[in-house]
Amino acid sequence: MTARPQTDPNAPWKQRFRAPVVAWTQVAPLRRERGLAASNRSGLYQLYSWNVPTGELRQLTDRPEGIIMGSISPDGGHVYYFDDAGGNEIGHYVRVPFEGGEPEDVTPDLPDYSSFGLGFSRSGNLVGLIAADREGFHLYALDTTPDGSLAAPRRLYDTPRFAAGPTISADGRLVVLGLTERSGTLRYDLAAFDSSSGEKVAELSDGDEASVEPAIFSRAPGDGRMIATTNRTGLTRPFVWNPETGERRELELPGVEGEVGVMDWSEDCRRLLLVEFVRAVQRLYLYDLESDRLSRLSTPNGTYFGVYFYDGEIYAQWQDATHPTQLVALDGTTGEWRRTVLAAGEVPPSRPWRSVSFRSSDGTEIQAWLTVPEGEGPFPTILETHGGPQGVTTDSFKPDAQAWLDHGFAFLSVNYRGSLTFGRDFEEKIWGEPGRWEVEDMVAARDWLVSHGVARPDQIFLTGWSYGGYLTLQALGLRPDLWAGGLAGIAIADWAVQYEDSADTLRAYEAGMFKGTPEERPEQYRRSSPITYAEQVSAPVLIIQGRNDTRTPARPVEMYERRLRELGKPIEVHWFDAGHLGAFAQVEQSIEHQERMIRFALDTLGSKR
Repeated sequence: MTARPQTDPNAPWKQRFRAPVVAWTQVAPLRRERGLAASNRSGLYQLYSWNVPTGELRQLTDRPEGIIMGSISPDGGHVYYFDDAGGNEIGHYVRVPFEGGEPEDVTPDLPDYSSFGLGFSRSGNLVGLIAADREGFHLYALDTTPDGSLAAPRRLYDTPRFAAGPTISADGRLVVLGLTERSGTLRYDLAAFDSSSGEKVAELSDGDEASVEPAIFSRAPGDGRMIATTNRTGLTRPFVWNPETGERRELELPGVEGEVGVMDWSEDCRRLLLVEFVRAVQRLYLYDLESDRLSRLSTPNGTYFGVYFYDGEIYAQWQDATHPTQLVALDGTTGEWRRTVLAAGEVPPSRPWRSVSFRSSDGTEIQAWLTVPEGEGPFPTILETHGGPQGVTTDSFKPDAQAWLDHGFAFLSVNYRGSLTFGRDFEEKIWGEPGRWEVEDMVAARDWLVSHGVARPDQIFLTGWSYGGYLTLQALGLRPDLWAGGLAGIAIADWAVQYEDSADTLRAYEAGMFKGTPEERPEQYRRSSPITYAEQVSAPVLIIQGRNDTRTPARPVEMYERRLRELGKPIEVHWFDAGHLGAFAQVEQSIEHQERMIRFALDTLGSKR
C-alpha cells in the first residue's frame, strides 16, 4: 500500500479525473443537425452547442461554479438551463440562443423558485415547468410563437406535495404530471391537464401500493398516447395510456425478469427503446408496437444512458469501469457497436469491477460492485454508498474508485435498500424510517468483505456523497465498532434542521420519504439523524461540505461538527464554496477533495500502527 498520497500533478489517478468527457447529449427533434451536450473539457462542466453531423462542440456557458444540466428547444433555437446563485438551486429558468448570447429570463415576473421539471412539446409550441416554493409545486405553461418568442407563463395547477414532470404531448395540448397528493409518500398517480384551460382531463391510479409515472408522449402531433410505467406487480413495467380516451395497453415482455424503463419512442411511432435492469446490469431492447414483438439488442457490457433513435441508428452514452463516458452509435436493429460519435479522452489503464451479492440481516439479497488492487488480500477497503437514495450503481467509470485502487485499497459500492431497479419492496423498504435498513446492508457488506478475505477487519472506511454521505455518518454512529473511519461528502447530519434549511423541492421530497414532516414525525426524524448518535462515534470523521448547498445545507453539519468536538471526537470538516452539484462539476476541486480523503485515510491507518 502507498504510504502517502500520490501528489505528482500527473499521477494516473489525477489523469482519470481530468479526462475530457461528454456527460450527455440531446438532439433537437425539429432540427436534427443541432444538439446540446455537457462536457468538462474546460475543466468545469459547461453546456455546449453540438453540430451533430460534424461533431463540433462550441461552449455556450461560462459559469464559475460549472453547470451540468440543460435542455435544447425542439426547433434548436435556444438552450434552456436553471440560473441560480452560485449553485444553490434557487432562481429562474433562462435560455440562450443556440449560436450563443446573453441569457433571457423565461419567467421574469415570478419570484425565485426551485425546480426539477422543465418540458417541451415536440412541435415546439409549448414550454412547461414546475416551480416550487413554500406553498407547494406550481405548473406553468408558456406558449411559444413560430419565431421562438415566449408568452408570459400561465399557471395551470397547484399541489402542496411533490410532483414529477411535466411531460407534454407532441402538439402541446396535454400536460401530464406525476402527483403524490393521494399517497403522501413518493408513490405517484398520473394527472393529465388541458394546456389551454388547465382543466384536468384524466387521472390514473393503480391503487394504494403502486406508483405510476409519466415517461414519453407519442412523437406524432394529434396522437394522445403516452408511455408510462407502473410497479403494481412489484416490478416497474411500461404501458401505453391515452388520457383522452382512457385506453390502456400493457406491453408483452416474455422472459424479461427485471425492472423495465423507457428510453425513447421512434419517429414513426412504431418502436420503443426499453432498458431492463437485472441485479444492476442493463439490457437494451426494441419493442415493436404493431406486432408486440420484443427483441433484445446485442450491446456490449457496461452502462447505457441517454439512449435515443437517430437517423436509423441508436445513439447512447456508454461507459464501464475502465472506459470513461462516450457517445456511441449502435446498429438500429441489432444494437451492435458501430462507431464512437463523441470520444472521451485517453485514461491510464484502470481495473474492472465485478458484481457480488450477499444476504443482509433479514435475508434480503444485496448486490454490490467490487474491485481490488494488485497483490494479495486482505486489503484496507473503501465501502461506498451511492447518493439518492433513489439511485443505483452500475458498471461505470469512477475516477475516485480507481484512485483508491492506485493507493492499495479495495473498493466496494453497495446497492443498499432504497436503491432503484431491484423492485418495489426493495426501494420502499426504507420509506418511513431512513437510515435503518441501509446500515444493515452496509454491515452485511462488511461481513462479506471480511469473510471472503478481501478486507482487513480493522481497516474498512465508509464513504459516499449526498445520501451516501448521510449513510456514512449514520453507520459511524449506529455501529461504531466496525469502521476505521468515515469520509462523507455533502452529507446530512440532522434531518429536522435539514428540512428547515432545504430548497422547497427537497422539503417535499423529504416529507414523502419520511411519510410526514418533522412536526408530524419528530421521533423518527431524531432516530434517522446521525447527530443523535454523536456520543457513540469512535472512528475519525472527515466531512467535505458545500457552503451554498440547499439539498444538504451547511447548518446541520456545523451542528454535528460542534457536537463531536464537544465530545472530544476526532472530526475534520472541509468547506468549499459551491452548491450540491458543484461538488461534481469542477475537475480540479474533485481532485483536491479526493486527495484530501486519501490523505485522511492513510494518516488514520498510520496512526494505528
